[in-house]
Amino acid sequence: MADKLIIVESPAKANTIKKFLGGNTKVIASMGHVRDLPKSKLGIDVEHNFEPQYINIRGKGDLIKELKKDAKSAKKVYLATDPDREGEAIAWHLSHILDVDEDKITRVTFNEITKSAVQKAIKEPRDIDVNLVDAQQARRVLDRIVGYKMSPVLWKKVRRGLSAGRVQSVAVKLIVDREEEIEKFIPEEYWNIYVKLLDEKSNKIFDAKFYGKDGKKLEIHNKEQVDEILKNIKNAKYIVEDIKKGEKKRTPAPPFTTSTMQQEASRKLGFTLKKTMSVAQGLYEGVKIPEKGTVGLITYMRTDSTRISEEARAAAKTHILGTYGEKYYENRYYKTNKEAQDAHEGIRPTYADLEPDQIKEFLTKDQYKLYKLIYNRFIASQMANAIYDTVTANIDVNNYNFRANGQTLKFKGFMTLYVETIEGEKEEEDNSIPELTIGQEVKKEKLEAKQSFTQPPARYTEASLVKALEEKGIGRPSTYSPTITTILERRYIQKEQKQLIPTDLGKIVNKLLVENFPDVINVEFTAKIEEEFDEVAEGKEPWKQVIREFYGPFKVTLDRVEKELEHVELVEEVSDVPCEKCGRMMVIKYGRYGKFLACPGYPECKNAKPIIETIDVPCPVCGGTVQIKKTRRGKKFYVCENNPGTCEYISWNPPKPGEPWTPEKKEEKKKKTTKTKKAKTTKRKTKK
Repeated sequence: MADKLIIVESPAKANTIKKFLGGNTKVIASMGHVRDLPKSKLGIDVEHNFEPQYINIRGKGDLIKELKKDAKSAKKVYLATDPDREGEAIAWHLSHILDVDEDKITRVTFNEITKSAVQKAIKEPRDIDVNLVDAQQARRVLDRIVGYKMSPVLWKKVRRGLSAGRVQSVAVKLIVDREEEIEKFIPEEYWNIYVKLLDEKSNKIFDAKFYGKDGKKLEIHNKEQVDEILKNIKNAKYIVEDIKKGEKKRTPAPPFTTSTMQQEASRKLGFTLKKTMSVAQGLYEGVKIPEKGTVGLITYMRTDSTRISEEARAAAKTHILGTYGEKYYENRYYKTNKEAQDAHEGIRPTYADLEPDQIKEFLTKDQYKLYKLIYNRFIASQMANAIYDTVTANIDVNNYNFRANGQTLKFKGFMTLYVETIEGEKEEEDNSIPELTIGQEVKKEKLEAKQSFTQPPARYTEASLVKALEEKGIGRPSTYSPTITTILERRYIQKEQKQLIPTDLGKIVNKLLVENFPDVINVEFTAKIEEEFDEVAEGKEPWKQVIREFYGPFKVTLDRVEKELEHVELVEEVSDVPCEKCGRMMVIKYGRYGKFLACPGYPECKNAKPIIETIDVPCPVCGGTVQIKKTRRGKKFYVCENNPGTCEYISWNPPKPGEPWTPEKKEEKKKKTTKTKKAKTTKRKTKK
């Protein structure tokens, strides 16, 4: 009989915690949720105050028996599921199925899985937070109602297999709206005039850009304006009129929240949201490190707070002072967004002394990359500002104004360790200009006018979509990754070179939902619902009241749509490729791995084949056509039409005109692989 039974969610987390607790303690994993709404029906009694009808999850019968048995034999049961609403709900469900006295059950949470944190949590148990549970129930029930009631409308009116959701459908709407913006965008012409100038004292050339006239900014919209300016300054002198020197400070970014971690991992590491969360989960649950044992390397990775503990702050200070010196340290506090749930800290390393390179050999490649990102971001957040010396020189040319801007990094500060990337922005670079004096003439070396056109807004990437969802108050840290995964799997959107593009199906479904459920597929409405969930979590509003206020108008709309909406015909795109079996023109269809060609005569004719994309550049080996293909994960690669056969060309990068192909030699790797296989075969034979 165990004195203590600790129930966590995952086996990895269980194994880590076991090593921290001595004595007669048993740690077991629930493997996530043990109870949920049934899959085969709505599972919510809308006639009786929206009472959810929870059932034990199919396939978990043996596990539940084991949990009950262990709970009965233990003196105390600690429910140690994740420290968020979902984890609180799992703890609540466990308390209902364990079939033991309530006094025997208590709740503990770990923001980090270290020996001290686990032992402290065990000494400070609490009751299950019913408000957090109710907030999770509110989300689960409302999402079930929306999905279960709206999805059949799509089945009846469009086709089976489609789905709608409170958050996922709004995410699709954002992507479709952005695509419409791009399609409707009308580029506007504008010009810039650049000049290269020589400071004859230092013999240095520097750049200046046209600013305006008589000290007022002037925008150039056409070539006529350009020609007029160039005519007026053709033979004029370039005189330094004014010089302004200053100092610019750059502050570090705060520790990661879930969304900022997902965004930065996407931009810097090329990780999908799903991959980021999976790797972060492993780092949180525990990695075996010599001298430390198995420990969680980062704090809980589902959070929208940037707050850090005083202990962590002190550890960062010690590390910075010891590694970089006093001038690199600055004690910083970051304000958490008022909409954020500040239940636990931002994402940070649990040990400031475990530098990424120090433990690299004990981590997988992906774990190392993400840990380094989290570690450096956190340490940098407690470091001093970077400081730039800046100078702006105003140059007069016959009453027209050019400006030369320079900056030089004087003190790196936090940039020694980490610099945040911002989508669409270039990293700041040193750009010094020579020491000039007012009244000095500088010599024109080259004058150039460049025509440009305004660009449409960029398509969303996973990173920028998460940012948009967060800014608009849609969803929460735990929902971003599954939301984007779902809409990709449903083929409402597709991903090309990181860009999220709506499919024809996505556009049709979005149009139908927006036209018929405008109050549900609405950014403001979805954000308002999230705020109401927060109020439930704070104990300010009963969760069933939130559902009741939503369901009344929703049911009226639903009944109307089911009666009035006509069937939407999905028009298949006809290709110019004839079916070689029956002669019909093949149509474009979508499968798990993208587009393919299929005969419209199905089931009489079942012919189907992949769509072969090509590029204009010939194969650098044999001159054949280069085809674009994709891996199962959607990564593009380039292969000659004659491979396999007479040509070996295959590459991750597209060929460039006239550039020879230099493939990587992998003979050594092949030899190693062969040796390993032989060794394994010998072992098996010996056993026999």
